[in-house]
Amino acid sequence: MTAAAAQPAAKNTGPPKHKRSWSEGHLFSGMSLRPWVGLLLRNRLAISPGRAPAAAVNTGMAALNSALGLVQRAVHGRGISQTEVPDDPVFILGHWRSGTTLAHELLALDPRNRCPTTYECLSPHHFLISEAGVRRWLRFLMPRKRPWDNMKLGFDHPQEDETALCALGARSPFLTVAFPNRPLQDPGHVDLLSLSPAEFDRWQRILKRFYQSILYRRPGRLVLKSPQHTFRVKTLARLFPRAQFIHIVRNPYVVYSSTMHFWNTTFEAYAFQSPPYKNVEENVFETFARMEDSLESALQELSENRYTRLRYEDLVADPVQQMAEIYERLHLGDFEPARAGIEHYANRTRKYQTNQYDLTPEQTGEISRRWKPYIEKYGYAVRT
Repeated sequence: MTAAAAQPAAKNTGPPKHKRSWSEGHLFSGMSLRPWVGLLLRNRLAISPGRAPAAAVNTGMAALNSALGLVQRAVHGRGISQTEVPDDPVFILGHWRSGTTLAHELLALDPRNRCPTTYECLSPHHFLISEAGVRRWLRFLMPRKRPWDNMKLGFDHPQEDETALCALGARSPFLTVAFPNRPLQDPGHVDLLSLSPAEFDRWQRILKRFYQSILYRRPGRLVLKSPQHTFRVKTLARLFPRAQFIHIVRNPYVVYSSTMHFWNTTFEAYAFQSPPYKNVEENVFETFARMEDSLESALQELSENRYTRLRYEDLVADPVQQMAEIYERLHLGDFEPARAGIEHYANRTRKYQTNQYDLTPEQTGEISRRWKPYIEKYGYAVRT
């Protein structure tokens, strides 16, 4: 993430801005005390008065997470450290709001795959010892839908591992969500290429420990999704020599509008600072282009059997056929064990409606001018 925010210029005719209830869990409520206090101090405690109660609750949660984390390490630490992380995970790549969540949901339906769940990502310090009780008694903490769209949420749904890495103490630009009126958090962790050996080693150890934890709980082929990973393909390919990559693309005019709505809704729901936010539009333009250029450079170093690309619109139109083709192109094994689950998902979500947006002529022109190479590369029509 490189956005620092602003009000969306595009008209959103979908759900209104999300107003968090006191009873809903917070995006950063899984942090332990050390990374949470570090985040506060790096941002000089720049908490808006109206967000102070949320910060206070988060501090209490951080203390609880630290205590439960000690218990989990005492009970399961040895088993976790002895768990092997295979070098062949599947990474789903793509810009925010490009359809990566849909691909993740579909791949999670294959019982051979191992996708981090929402609970595991929100409670990475202690999910092995705490989930049974939380699922039974604290289900009200989980909102039924994501605040920026209509997709359902649940503790068992696959989730982005970047959330877990931040909670475990990894530095990440995603932490800008907490303080969007401050400078971009940890810009060196966008692609990881400029980190010192010590900084990279720390990030790598946190990544490995989380993957060990979820595989210790249930083995399988890791399937991971985070837009931030799209910047890190060169690093991930080096860490996992047999990793494979699925790149999702979507109509850039829709991506622009949806991303604007996404960041502003996310800041409204989870930031510890109040509006106004600044520069989100320019950051959306710049981040999209930088991500695409970074990815294209990285893919040139991979053999063709290690990555594939598909359009979101094709995936929505025929998810079963598109997933079957991905399995064949990447040699992910027999598709039949996944077919029934994907067919059921496709039938169940057939009437799902995405948000609708109106673009001004000025916005359309700017998108066409700045993103024209990508619009044409992925087979979309340039609007005038």
